[in-house]
Amino acid sequence: MDLETGVNQNRNKKESWRTKESWSTILTLAYQSLGVVYGDLSTSPLYVYKSTFAEDITHSESNEEIYGVLSFVFWTLTLVPLLKYVFIVLRADDNGEGGTFALYSLLCRHAKVNSLPSCQLADEELSSYKKDIISPAPTTFGATLKSTLERYRVLQRFLLVLALLGACMVIGDGILTPALSVFSAVSGIELAIGKEHHKYVEVPLTCVILIALFALQHYGTHRVGFLFAPVVITWLVCISAIGVYNIVQWDRHVYRALSPHYMYKFLKKTQRRGWMSLGGILLCITGSEAMFADLGHFSQLSIQIAFTFMVYPSLILAYMGQAAYLSQHHVIENESYRIGFYVSVPEKLRLPVLVIAILAAVVGSQAIITGTFSIIKQCSSLGCFPRVKIVNTSSKIHGQIYIPEINWTLMLLCLAVTIGFRDTKKMGNASGLAVITVMLVTTCLMSLVIVLCWRKSVILALCFVIFFGMIEALYFSASLIKFLGGAWVPIAMAFTFMIVMCIWHYGSLKKYEFDVQNKVSVEWLLGLGPSLGIVRVRGIGLIHTELVSGIPAIFSHFVTNLPAFHQVLVFLCVKSVPVPHVKHEERFLVGHIGPREYRMYRCIVRYGYRDAHKDDSEFENDLVCSIAEFIRTGKTRLNVNGEDLRKDFEDMTVVGTPSTHLSGVQFCEDEDVNAELVGPSERKEILSPRVTKPKKRVRFVIPESPKIDRGAQEELRELMEAREAGIAYILGHSYVRAKQGSSLFKKIVINFGYDFLRRNSRPPTYTLSVPHASTLEVGMVYNV
Repeated sequence: MDLETGVNQNRNKKESWRTKESWSTILTLAYQSLGVVYGDLSTSPLYVYKSTFAEDITHSESNEEIYGVLSFVFWTLTLVPLLKYVFIVLRADDNGEGGTFALYSLLCRHAKVNSLPSCQLADEELSSYKKDIISPAPTTFGATLKSTLERYRVLQRFLLVLALLGACMVIGDGILTPALSVFSAVSGIELAIGKEHHKYVEVPLTCVILIALFALQHYGTHRVGFLFAPVVITWLVCISAIGVYNIVQWDRHVYRALSPHYMYKFLKKTQRRGWMSLGGILLCITGSEAMFADLGHFSQLSIQIAFTFMVYPSLILAYMGQAAYLSQHHVIENESYRIGFYVSVPEKLRLPVLVIAILAAVVGSQAIITGTFSIIKQCSSLGCFPRVKIVNTSSKIHGQIYIPEINWTLMLLCLAVTIGFRDTKKMGNASGLAVITVMLVTTCLMSLVIVLCWRKSVILALCFVIFFGMIEALYFSASLIKFLGGAWVPIAMAFTFMIVMCIWHYGSLKKYEFDVQNKVSVEWLLGLGPSLGIVRVRGIGLIHTELVSGIPAIFSHFVTNLPAFHQVLVFLCVKSVPVPHVKHEERFLVGHIGPREYRMYRCIVRYGYRDAHKDDSEFENDLVCSIAEFIRTGKTRLNVNGEDLRKDFEDMTVVGTPSTHLSGVQFCEDEDVNAELVGPSERKEILSPRVTKPKKRVRFVIPESPKIDRGAQEELRELMEAREAGIAYILGHSYVRAKQGSSLFKKIVINFGYDFLRRNSRPPTYTLSVPHASTLEVGMVYNV
C-alpha cells in the first residue's frame, strides 16, 4: 500500500529523469534502491557455499567441485537476475508498478479476466486502466488466446490461483529469509570470537535480533531508512574487497572457473549428488524478485544501474574470492563450521565483518518484511485475503505500511523456523524452494504478458518460457527433492495461506452474488414517493454497501422495521480496481438514485491495489464535497415519467476531490455562527438559514460561474444542513450460511471456514474510522 504523497513524489521523480534526463535524479534513486531492493540479494554470500557443500558433495583436492559451483553461481546470477529481470521483466510494469500482482493486473485488463465482481464499464475509462491497451489483430495467436481466456472460467480461476501461489510463496519467503539471513550472519560468531559453546549463543542471539526487528516494525523504516543504503554499500564494498584480496592472495587464475565447461565437469563427476546440491547454489539469486516487486518505489533505469554497476560485480568478486580461498584450503580447522563465508575472511577482520554482516542481514530482512506487508495489502484489495488493519508509518515515504496481525504472525513463525531447524542447510532448502517457485510463477505470467500485452510473436514467448523455465525447473526439482530436509516448510505455509485466500475469495464472491440477487428494485423505491413513505429526519444517512448498482436489501430491511430515515441518503461503495493507483481527480463516481427530490445518492470510491485508503475525517469532507460538486455540475433528470420510472437510472459522474479541483465546491466549518467568509471575491457561499446555534456551522463555497439553477441551490442547501446535523453510518452485519441442499464441502467452507475468517477480520468500513456513537448495525442472514 502506497501513500498518495509518496506516489506523487515518485512520479515526479520519474518524470524528472524522463523529460529532463537528470542523471542526478537517476543516481539518487539508484543509491536509494541499494538499501531497499538489494539487502537480501547482497547477503547471499553468507550461506551459498555453506549450503551447497553441506552434505551432498565434498571439497576434493582437484577443486573440480568448488570451480563447478563457482561456474554455476556466475551463470545463474548472469542469466536470471541480470538477463531475465534487469533487461526483460522490469519492462513489464503496470503503470510503473511491479510484482506478481502487477503482471496479473495487466493480464486482467488486456484479456478481461478480472476476478473482482464489482467491476464497471466506468472503471475501464480510468486513465491508468486504458493506458497502452490495444486489442491484438483478430488473426493473431494473441487474439485467440485472449478469447479463450475470456470464454473459459476455469482458465481464469487457474490464472488467479497461479498469482495467489506466487503471493503465498512471497509470504513464505518473508518468514524464511529473516531467519536464514540473520542466523547465517550470527553464525560467524563461532570464528570471530572463538567461543567453545557457540551453539548455545547463536540461536538465542538470532532470536533476540529477530524479536527486536519485528518489534520495531510499527515505528516504520523511515526513521532509520537513511542508514539502509550506507549499510548495504559498506557490505558490498567489504565483500568485494575481501574477494579481490583472496583472489590475489590465493588463486589469481580462479577466473577460469567462469567457463561453462566447469559446470559440465562438475555434473559429470558428482552426478546425482551434484544435482541435489543445486538447491544450495539457488540461494545466490534469492532476493532477485525484489527488483521487480519494488519497481514502483524507483525507476527501471535506476534499478538497472544499481544492479549492473554495483551489486552484480560485487557479488561475482565475493564468490570468486571465496572459491579462490577454498581452492587452497581443503582442510578447514573447524570442521563443524564446514565451508562458510567467514573462513575466507582474514582473521583480524572477522569481528568488524560480523557486525556489518548482521546489519546487512537486518536490512535485507526489513525489506522482505515490508514486501510481505505490501503483498498482503494487494491480496486484500483484490478480495483474496481477510481484511486486516493497515497502519501508515510514514506520510512521505512511498510504500511504508505496517500490519500488526501479520507482523506478529511472521515473528512467531520466523522464531519457530529458527528454533526448530537451527541449521543453515535446512533453512536454505526451505528458502530456496520458496524463491524458485515465485520465479517460475513470474516466468509463466510473463510469457502471457509478452503475447497479450506486448503483442509479440508466440515464438518469442515460447523461447522465453522454455529458456528460463528450464533453468528454473532444474533448480526447482533440486529443491523439491529435499522435501524432508526442510523444503516441506514453504509448501505447508503456502498451502495454509492458499486455503485462507481461496476460502475468503469464494465466500466473498458468494456473498456479493447474494447481494446482487436480493437487491431492492427501483420500482419499489419510486413507488414510495419522495418521502419514501417514512419520516425523514435531519442528517446524512451513509449506507455502506458493496453493490455498485441497485439498492441493497439492508435498506429495505431497515425501513421495514424502523420507518424513519435521514433527509439525505448516500449509498457508499468503497471498492478496489485492478490498477495500482487511481488519481485523485478520478477517485469518486457520484450519481442520483431516483429523481432529484428524493435526495438519494450513490457514491463509489475507487482505490488501486497499492493506494492508501484515507482513514481520517478528511474522507467525510471529500465525500460530501464530491456530492456537492456533482449537484453543481452533474447531470440530473428533472422530469421523470412514463417508462423512465421503471429504469434504474444512475448517470454516474466522475468528481474530483477539493484537493484536486480548487475551482470546484469547497468545504468550510466554523465554530462561530457569525464568522464571515474570507476567500476569493469571485466566490459566494450558501449559508444554513437555521436560527439555532449549532456547535459548528457548515458552509459550501461555490464558484460564481457557471450559474446553477434554483433546484440545485435548494439541493445544496439541504445537503449542507444535513452535513451540519451530522453523519450516521448504517452498516450491515452479515451472517453467511450455506443454504439448504448444499454439499457437505460447501457447508464446511462457508459455515466454518468463511465464518471463522469473517469473525476474526476487520469490518468493511474499518478504513473510514467510523465513530461508534454514529454507527448503526443491521444484521442479516445470507443463505448462499
